[in-house]
Amino acid sequence: MNLKTVLSAIQPANRQAYDACIERFHQIAKPVGSLGKLETLLAMIAGASGSAEIDIRKKCVMVYCADNGVIAQGVAQSSHKVTTTIAQSLMRRTTSVDAMAKAAGADVFPVNMGMIDLVEGMPDRSIARGTGDITCGPAMSRAQAEQAILTGIEMVRLRKEQGYQLIAAGEGGIGNTTTSSAVVAVLLHKQPEAVTGRGSGLSDEGLARKQNAITRAIEVNRPDHDDVLDVLSKLGGFDLCAMTGTFLGGAFYGIPIIVDGFISATAALCAVMLHPDVKGYLLPSHMTAEPAGKLVMEQLGFSPILHGEMRLGEGTGAVALMSLLDLSAAVYHHAATFESLGMEAYKTWKSN
Repeated sequence: MNLKTVLSAIQPANRQAYDACIERFHQIAKPVGSLGKLETLLAMIAGASGSAEIDIRKKCVMVYCADNGVIAQGVAQSSHKVTTTIAQSLMRRTTSVDAMAKAAGADVFPVNMGMIDLVEGMPDRSIARGTGDITCGPAMSRAQAEQAILTGIEMVRLRKEQGYQLIAAGEGGIGNTTTSSAVVAVLLHKQPEAVTGRGSGLSDEGLARKQNAITRAIEVNRPDHDDVLDVLSKLGGFDLCAMTGTFLGGAFYGIPIIVDGFISATAALCAVMLHPDVKGYLLPSHMTAEPAGKLVMEQLGFSPILHGEMRLGEGTGAVALMSLLDLSAAVYHHAATFESLGMEAYKTWKSN
C-alpha cells in the first residue's frame, strides 16, 4: 500500500449515522441539545464509525516518540536524553498519560518513530535515529516522510484488528514544538513569531533562538506551502508524520481519532490538507496553551470542548476527553426516553 492508494480510498464520514445519533439524543428525556458539544462529539463518532450503535469501551492512545535534530540550536531546555527518559517511563507505564489512561480505561501504545537512543521493549518503527537539523537542511527525505505517514496508517490498522473503537494520537520528543511551529508557519502563511511558543518553558532568550531557528529553517529549505509532504519532509519530524498517518488511517479504516494538543493538531491540519474528508473522522479535545494552537483549530473549523491551558503532550488532553465521551455515551445508551416516561417530546424551535 502507498499513500496515493490510501488518499484515493478515503470517503466522507457517514452523514446518516451522524444524523441518527442526533435524533436518538432528541428522544432522550432532556431539553433538546442540552449536552451541547458532547452530543456533537458522539455524533461525530457515529459518523466516523458508520453506525449510530456507538461502542467506545475499547480505546487507546498512540504515543509516537522521536528526536529532532533542531535541538542543536538551543530551541529546547533539554537534550535528546529526555526523549529517552520519557520513552523508558512509557515502557514502565509511569508517565502522565499512562496514569490518565488507566483512569479513563484506555490502553497506551508507545512507538519509537526515530529516537537517537533505543529503549528496550519499545516497538521500533524508527525511520532514522533522529531527524536532521532543519536550520541546515531538510529534516528527512520525502520518501522517509511518506514511510513515517504509512507507519501511522498501519498503527490504526493494527489497533482496529485488535478491536479498538477509539484512538487518540499523542507524541513524546524534545524539539517537536519547534518543528510543528515551522510547519504551521508555512502552511498558514504566518510569521514564525506568530506561531512560536515557549514549549516546555523557554526563557525570552530561548524563545528568540527558537523563532530565529524557524526563520532560518524556512529560508534554507524553501518548502512549498502547497505540498504538505514537502513541508513535512523539510521542516517536520517523524512523530509529526506518524500522527498525520494516524489521522489518515482513521479515515481510511473508519475509526474516530482524537486530536490532542498543538503538535497533534498540526498533524491533523496536514492530514486534512492531504484529504479534506479526513476532518469528519477527527475529534478535537482541548485548546492548547501554545499560541499556534488556536490558529490551527480555527483553520480546521474545530471548537475544542476543553480549555484547561494544558501543554503536557503525550496525548494527555485527548485522554481527558475520553472520560467525557464515556459520560455522553452513558446518557446516550441508558437515560430514559420521552417514550419510556410517557411524556411528549420537547420540540426543536428555530428562529426565522
